[in-house]
Amino acid sequence: MHNTDSVYRKNFWLISVFLFTISVTLIVALVLGYRSTSINVDNDFYSRKNEILEKTTINYSDLFNERIPKITSYNGYMDSASAAGYAATVFNDFPFVTRIVFYKIGIGNQSARPKGDLGIVEEGIYQFTLDEDVLITTMLPDHAKHLDLEPMMDKLKHYVANADTTRGPNDTEQFKTFYDIKPNKISYLNIPRPAEIKAYREVQKSGNASIIYPQNMMTFFLDPTQMQVKNNHPELYKEVAVKQLVYDPLDNSGDKKFTDAPFPGALSDYKLVFRANKSDLQKEVWRQFMPIAGGVALIYTFLVLIGWLIFRNLAVNMKMFKLQYDFINNFTHEFKTPVSVIKIAGSNIRGEAELTERQRKHYGKILDEEADKLNDLMNKLLSFTQIENRSIKIKVEEIDVEEFVTRYINTFKIKYPDLDLKHTTGKGVNTFFTDPVLLGSIFQNLIENAYKYSNPDRKELLITILLEKRNIVFSFADKGIGIPKSEIANVFKKFYRIENKYNQNGSVGLGLAFVKELVNFMNGQITVKSKVSEGSEFVVSLPYEN
Repeated sequence: MHNTDSVYRKNFWLISVFLFTISVTLIVALVLGYRSTSINVDNDFYSRKNEILEKTTINYSDLFNERIPKITSYNGYMDSASAAGYAATVFNDFPFVTRIVFYKIGIGNQSARPKGDLGIVEEGIYQFTLDEDVLITTMLPDHAKHLDLEPMMDKLKHYVANADTTRGPNDTEQFKTFYDIKPNKISYLNIPRPAEIKAYREVQKSGNASIIYPQNMMTFFLDPTQMQVKNNHPELYKEVAVKQLVYDPLDNSGDKKFTDAPFPGALSDYKLVFRANKSDLQKEVWRQFMPIAGGVALIYTFLVLIGWLIFRNLAVNMKMFKLQYDFINNFTHEFKTPVSVIKIAGSNIRGEAELTERQRKHYGKILDEEADKLNDLMNKLLSFTQIENRSIKIKVEEIDVEEFVTRYINTFKIKYPDLDLKHTTGKGVNTFFTDPVLLGSIFQNLIENAYKYSNPDRKELLITILLEKRNIVFSFADKGIGIPKSEIANVFKKFYRIENKYNQNGSVGLGLAFVKELVNFMNGQITVKSKVSEGSEFVVSLPYEN
């Protein structure tokens, strides 16, 4: 159909700008998302190490805060046997503890000592080690006390002299007096009760004592390299290892990247060293970036879809506007011609000159024909609306197919003497239950179309009636001008007209659309095959009930 100019037109520049804008926005969003992801992965590489450090040293924290203070629960009465049992549980739960030294001592020696001092009795020094899951107990010589015991006794003496005996020691006093933390070693002295502190103070004041108060002390030797590293971020760290603090990792200039985190407390001579391959970090960047890219692409697709829907809606509205515009023009033209003819005939009849009988009949015929045209046009439009709205009912009758087709052929031969109209009826086609008025409208429109769109020297139409399975098939094959392949999909649309010389005098564009609605209303199908300059064949298939 020829596109007439109208105030509505497709602004392809606006569409291009819209697509360009959202495409640039997509690219910018992807670039910013990738850079942000890269920065986040880099930040994670340096910050997530603290999570691994915390998980790796959680056993050390349990040893320091929970297991070691349990020594106090023995109130100084731990002997070598109970100490061995305690040491076995420690070795079992904390593999990084390699050796434990147990000091069984007493406070209040009766031997000569300066007044104001505490006497210390070494009842035994025991060492516990684990060899292939076998606990080995060894007695150590007395001079071993100089390593760890004497510094702890000095702190105890100072605490006894200055402690508030109305309460127990607070956390700071406990840590300062009863712990001694050195690299890879923790010494712990059981905490005396306030009553015992008073007794120790009496010993200091009197200078002699007949009672010895038991005390226990243990020194735990640690090997940080036996710490179980818990790398819960393998996507960031290819390797996590325990190294000495003086360990100097390779620089980050190559494909490898390093960072570290020092151990706390008695493990402070060691640290965790984290190594990653930059290629692995790049994979992690892409892994985190892909959901972002997918989200951005989804938003982009959504925006394009919205734009397409808006454009399609505008295009549909434009087509509807044009259809309505063409319909009004064509319909007006179709009305204008008979109205003009009727007006001219009426003016002549009203003229002063007296009309002859021949003139009177001629004008009467003109008025009758033009009135029929107007009536036919109005009936077609009304019937179309009724069919679309399903406001009429099919009145089924049994018709003789041969008689029905012959009647219409004879009528059109009279109407169009130059139309070569023939028909053939297949075997078994006798009667047919249908609505004869609706079927007649199909015949009338298709025959009219075949005559209208054929060249004067090729006005031929062959109607073939056949039975195919459970359907009766009516074929209307002409040798007219044909339909371009690009237009075949549109010929059944309402108000659609193919632009050609046969439509120059106006056409409403309802004929084939009306046939299509009639066939659908009768639960049938209609198809068309056509070649330009060779002709067209319309095939109507309706349910057959005999």
